Amino acid sequence: MQDHSHRATAIPHRQIRASYDAATIRVYQAYSDVIAEAALANGTFTSPPFKMERMTWIKPSFLWMMYRAGWGFKDVGQKRILAIDISRSGFEWALEHGCLSHADASISKDEWTKKKEALPVRIQWDPERDLLLQPQLHRAIQIGLGKEAVELYVQKWITRIEDVTPLAHAIHGLLIQEKLEEAGQLLPKERPYSSAFHQS
Repeated sequence: MQDHSHRATAIPHRQIRASYDAATIRVYQAYSDVIAEAALANGTFTSPPFKMERMTWIKPSFLWMMYRAGWGFKDVGQKRILAIDISRSGFEWALEHGCLSHADASISKDEWTKKKEALPVRIQWDPERDLLLQPQLHRAIQIGLGKEAVELYVQKWITRIEDVTPLAHAIHGLLIQEKLEEAGQLLPKERPYSSAFHQS
């Protein structure tokens, strides 16, 4: 397997990396068959079975999604891996209206509590994962959409939904066969994403 240690030191501790173009950015979610089939049929999430009242977490990192869902084999509620293309303007709105999910040294607890209550989006940074789903030194962003953010996501931001479960299974199958180079070549290409509202 390729040594990524030199890359880890060159990547900022917190950096958004994603597949994107001039108009859209790709995020990932994992759901049950029922929610996935309805979303694919309608081109967006529909309620029911999707629950609009719950916070929904979107992840630009394919490998972090694989870690969370175990390549689609972890449990039935996460067996379908969906790639969702959303407008970059919507993604930027989410970042602009986001609050860190946990207070850190950059903000007082009182200030953080007020911000959290006022804003509909949560920002969380978790260790990025490599091809073997081992934690890296740098972090990947997760974005939790609540309140009006969920409605905007479902009704306005989503432009396309694709089922990438077969891709996840294909990569996992190559890993089982220890064909790491071939597995790595199938990974979606992600690159640093610049945002005016990037919370470092």
